Amino acid sequence: MNSPLKTARVAACVFLGIFFLGMSTELVIRPGMIVPGDAAATVRNIAASEALFRLSLVSDLIRQGLLMLLPLVLYKLLKPVNKTIAALIVIFALVGVSISMLNEINHFAVLLLSSGTGYLTAFKADQLNALVMFFLELRTYGTYIPQLLSFWVLLLGYLVFKSGFLPKILGILLMFGGLCYTVSAVLFFLLPSFDATIFGLFAFVGESLFYLWLLIKGVKVEEWEKRTLESA
Repeated sequence: MNSPLKTARVAACVFLGIFFLGMSTELVIRPGMIVPGDAAATVRNIAASEALFRLSLVSDLIRQGLLMLLPLVLYKLLKPVNKTIAALIVIFALVGVSISMLNEINHFAVLLLSSGTGYLTAFKADQLNALVMFFLELRTYGTYIPQLLSFWVLLLGYLVFKSGFLPKILGILLMFGGLCYTVSAVLFFLLPSFDATIFGLFAFVGESLFYLWLLIKGVKVEEWEKRTLESA
């Protein structure tokens, strides 16, 4: 990936992979299984669609793998702007991904509790159902912990703004989006009943526009090479 255009488009393709895997699991596969407020129905649905639930887990793990790759590609693209900040992006992003991967253990717990394995006979049906909902809720909480570290998106926006080879407006949108991610996570823990969807929407729009630009337009190669020579 010596070409900055190729690097930019690899980053965009990785993001698209993350997006489609995330949408397939969170909006298509799991919502049909999980019935809010009805633990028994949720357990029945998961038990009846075990293969599909396992597929969603594999999809999540692949998505996390791509999320590990993304900051590394972005580092290669943006290190000519500021190598230290680019390295911080990688560190915070990878820590967040590590937490997210551990958080998937909650879904494996749900799968085991719904499997009807022999040793689970020590629990009554109502207890098993309650445990399933507990681990599903715990997984939801767990998704907001790495989101606290999403200020790496703000740092990404700063580098884009200062780069000279990408539009400044994309940097502004990313900085605002990174702030929205972090604020949304803080609000979730402080005010769980507060609907912070709008913050996530703003952040998603900023990121999407950035990666679409990388995919379609790429970067100004001459400016990127100039920054590379200056940072050498």
